[in-house]
Amino acid sequence: MSKDLMRTAAINLKKAVPLMLKHQIPTTPTNYALWYAYVGEQHPVLVEKMDNLVAQYQTCPPVNAQLLYREHLSDPVEIDVLDMRQNLEAMTLELSQSLKDTNHDAKGFQKRIDHNFEQLNRIDEEGVSLEKVLGLVRNLVKESDDIRTSTEFFTAKLQQAQQEIDALRGKLKRSEKDVYYDALTGVLNRRAFDQDLAGILSQAPEGTCLILVDIDHFKGFNDTYGHLLGDNILKAVAKRLSEACRDGSKIYRFGGEEFAILVPKSHQRKARHLAEAMRRSLEKVSIKDRRKDQLIDTITASFGVSEWHKQDSPAELIERSDGFLYDAKRLGRNRVMPI
Repeated sequence: MSKDLMRTAAINLKKAVPLMLKHQIPTTPTNYALWYAYVGEQHPVLVEKMDNLVAQYQTCPPVNAQLLYREHLSDPVEIDVLDMRQNLEAMTLELSQSLKDTNHDAKGFQKRIDHNFEQLNRIDEEGVSLEKVLGLVRNLVKESDDIRTSTEFFTAKLQQAQQEIDALRGKLKRSEKDVYYDALTGVLNRRAFDQDLAGILSQAPEGTCLILVDIDHFKGFNDTYGHLLGDNILKAVAKRLSEACRDGSKIYRFGGEEFAILVPKSHQRKARHLAEAMRRSLEKVSIKDRRKDQLIDTITASFGVSEWHKQDSPAELIERSDGFLYDAKRLGRNRVMPI
């Protein structure tokens, strides 16, 4: 590394580390790389996204950090999933052994070919019968066939390995998304919620609110119309809630028919207004039951909204929102609590 590059690296580290400390960013290799790139300002899109996240959450939530790293910094063929790494290691060992075998065969072929050519060179020097000449020619043909067979085998191995690597790349891309996203609805999942909530609350950000949403009478939909229509209801509700999220709000599938929405830099009354807008929007959702040729337009949901307090743990914030959600259910559903 040149002196100029070393000087630049030192300057960027001096900028990145204090920012990570300020925003209580865990000192992981991924976070170091992300914040180093951020202060280096070599990735304008990354800088803009980081600026927006820090403005909204006073930190970079863990899930966002992972996704930003993968999108902007990581090598597209970087494999960090254990079973994929094991597959690649096994493939590498197999190819290495195939290469060793091919090299070993090639050395043996070369020795035999050299020996045959020595015999041919002696034709002019010594009287050699036609039968012996033909024998030497047959040996050369056989050696050539063996070499071709060996190299064809290794070439086939390389092609097979390339196909497997391409398949692993596709699987990795899907699995990285599966880590944080719900397969059915396409929104962030409970794992992402737990990481983000802990990361955001570690900054003690005043005004962070949590909305819990539960689809009313969801079991009845499943029992009456079947689980396939129930899945369609979940997807439609997730889509409508996602469309209503704004100003940095993020939606997660919390579990079953329940969703969670984190609202940064807000307060309970403002978050309650957002929840009320979502509630009204869901009343307009309709799903077609093709088996019975019936339109389902009675989809509603209940909401519980709470604001984080300085003494709250993540579990306490969830419990308080869940309590308000229970109140909404108890009082007749299709409402936002507290009033």
